[in-house]
Amino acid sequence: MEFYRHIDRSKVQFDFICDSDSNGIPYEEIASLGGRVFLVPPYKNLIPHLRTTYKVFKENKYPIIHAFDNTLNFFPMLVARLAGVKVRISESISKGDKNEKKTKVKLILRLFSHYFVTDYMANSIDCGKWQFGSKTYQQGRINIFKTVINANDNVFNPVLRNTTRSAFGWDDKVVYGFIGRYVEQKNPLFLIDIFNEISKKQSNAILVMIGFGELEQEMMDRIKGYGIADRVENLGRRDDIKQFYNAFDAFLLPSLYEGMPVVGVEAQCCGLPIFFSKNITTETTASNLAHYLGLNDSPEKWADAIIPVVESNMPVRRSYSDEIISAGFDSASEAFRLQSFYLQKVK
Repeated sequence: MEFYRHIDRSKVQFDFICDSDSNGIPYEEIASLGGRVFLVPPYKNLIPHLRTTYKVFKENKYPIIHAFDNTLNFFPMLVARLAGVKVRISESISKGDKNEKKTKVKLILRLFSHYFVTDYMANSIDCGKWQFGSKTYQQGRINIFKTVINANDNVFNPVLRNTTRSAFGWDDKVVYGFIGRYVEQKNPLFLIDIFNEISKKQSNAILVMIGFGELEQEMMDRIKGYGIADRVENLGRRDDIKQFYNAFDAFLLPSLYEGMPVVGVEAQCCGLPIFFSKNITTETTASNLAHYLGLNDSPEKWADAIIPVVESNMPVRRSYSDEIISAGFDSASEAFRLQSFYLQKVK
């Protein structure tokens, strides 16, 4: 959506083909920008999914289909080929972890990542190599378009910070934050292990978690087992995220894997130190606020590395929008580059 908001829609217009069980589709905004949303059966109902997708492609005679569902892109690429779409872009925006169950399916589908594709794209070199292979990247065939944000809309706002912290009773707290799904990929149990060690060393530290997912009960059980339930706030699913970037003092993201995590870019733009696992690509670095620690390191080692950085940043916190723009993460400038790519393909 960030690209769509800033692209010249008199030259390039989007339609969105989404699974009918998708959440958070901004129907009104898409319509206001001139786009349309077509719902198709979820891919788990594969035959109806393919049949309906083919009908949408065929009836609308699209010159370009751009799919960004990683290894599942095989299916829209196949259907687009059958429907006569000339430009078929497959984009990789994530990877996989060998210990995660669903990665086995990804690894099988990855074998078909080159089928029916005319152009390769990825939001990081790391993701591109993972899905399409190092050889494809070395041949210069993978087009990199980073995860982008509206830099000017994600600046640090001291007034919003103070208002939010006061409303939640965090005025005298050091607030460690997490925003994301409570699933294996995000490694939330290790997140709690890390905060448990932080809580031993910082008496006014609290952890604020925003999200939902299948591991929520296990997370709550671990928090209770550590005896830190009074130091952790689980806010569940929220849409008003901007205020929390401002209210937090640090962001923790010890994921097993990511593509190019947008929360990492947004956090840095807002002047928030963020602590990634080393499994996350360093291409996410846009400033000196990005830090990387190993998943084999102990939670105590994470805590010892995190606390001094957070304490030194709090008195001098500022916006990093200039750094975000310079590093190529701003949607306004990158949208023009994507627009040019599309137009060149349909000449």
